[in-house]
Amino acid sequence: MICARAGSKGVRSKNTRLIAGKPLIAHSLDQARASGLFDAIAVSSDSEQLLSIAHRHGATCLVQRPDALANDTAAKLPAMRHCLENVERQIGTAFDVVVDLDATSPLRLPEDIRAVVSLLEQQPGANVITGAPARRSPYFNLVERRADGTVGLSKPPASAIVRRQDAPECFDMNASIYAWWAADFRAGAGVFGLLTRLHVMPEERSLDIDSELDFRLVEFLLESRTAAAAAE
Repeated sequence: MICARAGSKGVRSKNTRLIAGKPLIAHSLDQARASGLFDAIAVSSDSEQLLSIAHRHGATCLVQRPDALANDTAAKLPAMRHCLENVERQIGTAFDVVVDLDATSPLRLPEDIRAVVSLLEQQPGANVITGAPARRSPYFNLVERRADGTVGLSKPPASAIVRRQDAPECFDMNASIYAWWAADFRAGAGVFGLLTRLHVMPEERSLDIDSELDFRLVEFLLESRTAAAAAE
């Protein structure tokens, strides 16, 4: 599933905006098809324009998202459950696995999607998220401001760490791919559980578009990837 709202505060109409020659959402649809994994590829949106674009670019199921699940304060998980319920009702089947691809993270590769599902299938009851090695460590150089205005490490270690390389390994969630066993997701599973696992992606595939600067950086990387592929 790809859940994409019409509105965006950081980048106006970003999900339908052209980037590297196609609407942003089309990149995730292309990757979903190229993975070869899915019996259905669904797009959930409050935008008729976006749903029309999704249909033209290979979405097999379209879900009209209610306004209550598409406003600025709406959480994403309820919209995802609404999408799953509607798709299962549309095509009359219950899925085993559900995967969410974030439309604003178009730098993933089909092999990332396959790796996430493979990791999920290794353990019943698990779910999988994606992330990249963190550029800042809460044990070393990530700080929080206290109520009195002073600052300190977000996660003070038991003993002082003098080199970032000696700190425990940490990761930035990149919001690119999430996967659950569908039965667990229907029952209310969230992003984190006792068996949550991580697929690590490199930084150059982990940028998420939240600003105009992000948009330009992602466009540069997508166009560079296309040029490199054409030169091979």
